[in-house]
Order: sequence, then C-alpha cells, then structure tokens
Amino acid sequence: MTNRGGKRPGAGRKSGSTKYGESTTTVRVPISQKPVIHDFLEALNAKRVQQEPHNVVELLDLGPDDLHMSLPLYTTKVAAGFPAPVDDHVEKRMRPNQYLVENESATFFVRVRGESMIDAGIFDNDVLVVDRSRDPHVGDIVLAVVDGEFTVKTLGRTKQGPRLIPANKDFPVIEIGEGQSFDVHGVVTGSMRKFK
Repeated sequence: MTNRGGKRPGAGRKSGSTKYGESTTTVRVPISQKPVIHDFLEALNAKRVQQEPHNVVELLDLGPDDLHMSLPLYTTKVAAGFPAPVDDHVEKRMRPNQYLVENESATFFVRVRGESMIDAGIFDNDVLVVDRSRDPHVGDIVLAVVDGEFTVKTLGRTKQGPRLIPANKDFPVIEIGEGQSFDVHGVVTGSMRKFK
C-alpha cells in the first residue's frame, strides 16, 4: 500500500520565513478590498522593519583625505533682522573632523535608520561618529552588537545584566539575556545630518 496524498515531511514554507516574519493563512476577501488589505499589510510590514532593534545601515571609515579640509567658523549669531557682512565675523578656520573626532585611528562613522533614537536627537539617515577607544558607561549612546547585529541605543544596566534603551517610548528596551552574544563596539560621540 502506498502513502499518496497528505502533507509530505519538510514540504511548504518554513514558519517565519515570509516577509511578515510569522506564519500566514488564507482568507477570503471581497475582490474590491484586496488592494486596501494589501496596502495595510505593506504599511504594517514597513512599520515592523522600522521598529527592528538593529538600526545600523552601514559602517563608514574615516578617510585620510578628509582630515585636512577646513571651513570658516563665524562668531556672529544668526539674527532675524538684516544680515551682517559675514567676512567681519570669521573667528578662525575649523576642520570638521577636528571638531568631531578625538582619536582618528579608533573612529569611524555609521549611518542609522528608523526612529528608535529620535528623543536623543538621532534621526533616520543620520551619520553618527563612533569612537572605539572610549570606555562605555551607563547612560552613553553606544553602537552595540547583539547576536551579530548592530544597533544604536543608550547603554543601561540592571542586576540581571546590560540593557539597551531606545530614545522613543514606542520602542521596547532590549534586555540582554543569558546566552545572547553582546558587545559594545564603540561610544557615539557626535552626529551629522544633511538637510538637502
């Protein structure tokens, strides 16, 4: 007698392998509502991706050619009235990296995504300055590695161990559990943002 029909062992999609990160089911919906439901699911998935704890998009090295650029630093404050001649207010020339970087050999940049750190002034697509030579302390914003994935959060600690705290009440605290791999890769010392 042969065993025909029925579910084969190992057949079908693996649980959690869909873009929604969990098992799916078939539901009958009116044809006219299919685009509405599709758009809702896409928006839900986009929000889930934004809320993932691993919010680092890329790591960027500090280029040696950029260390010598200098720009004027003005002492005048920005006023709402008539503009003052700016050349009269140049205090000195300033190198951006001199201002942002304390230890060139241990510093690099990371680009972040998402909104988990907005209350700390870190927004989607900002480039952060990370110094590996600094010792991380509770309260520092750090670049951490949790189970092989980078994330930027505020370093905290409980009796149970380290925790990573977002700067947005809509995101959960990451408690580092026993058996998880965890490392602080560097301390965030500054940020850069382009408006155009």
